[in-house]
Amino acid sequence: MSDARTNPELATRLSIELPSWATSVLGGVGPLAGDDRRMALVLRLADAAATNTHGGPFAAAIFRADGGGLLSAGVNMVLASRAPVAHAEIVAIALAGTRLDTYDLAREGPIELVTSCEPCAMCMGSLPWAGITRLVIGARDGDARAVGFDEGDKRRDWAARLQARGIDVVRDVRRAEAAAILRRYAERGGLIYNGRTPAERAGA
Repeated sequence: MSDARTNPELATRLSIELPSWATSVLGGVGPLAGDDRRMALVLRLADAAATNTHGGPFAAAIFRADGGGLLSAGVNMVLASRAPVAHAEIVAIALAGTRLDTYDLAREGPIELVTSCEPCAMCMGSLPWAGITRLVIGARDGDARAVGFDEGDKRRDWAARLQARGIDVVRDVRRAEAAAILRRYAERGGLIYNGRTPAERAGA
């Protein structure tokens, strides 16, 4: 009888590690005060991601809201890991859980997610479960869609819904700079990958 140990077609392990170009950006980073400085770090990561092939031009980081201590950071790892869910926010959240040894990131105090672009539908859904208490955004959904990325189906009142769940939302921090990174990625011919359309699914 076949089981996970004898069935080579059954995937039983997932490992995601930040690439060296990302960790070099993060090296020696101490506490960062204020949204602008925290976003500046995230955008340095996003810009580095845009010139590499690990995924799209997206980055995120998780800080202690009180004091600005950096807990983790993530870049889009979809292409490198072949994991469709390895968006920058998901990677940052998963690494923060490992760092804090908990699935509830807010156990040790308020936790802030700073992201280079408004989270897609998938990443948006992860925020309450992760214990995020504050969300800081660079580029908007429309900036990502303008270069071809599909951000999924989100409620128009998503920000109010997060606020109702105790998650503060701050938008447009260094938005012009964040949107420019997306455009440069597309102009250089970076891969714009999205979910299949109904027609593509029918022809698969």
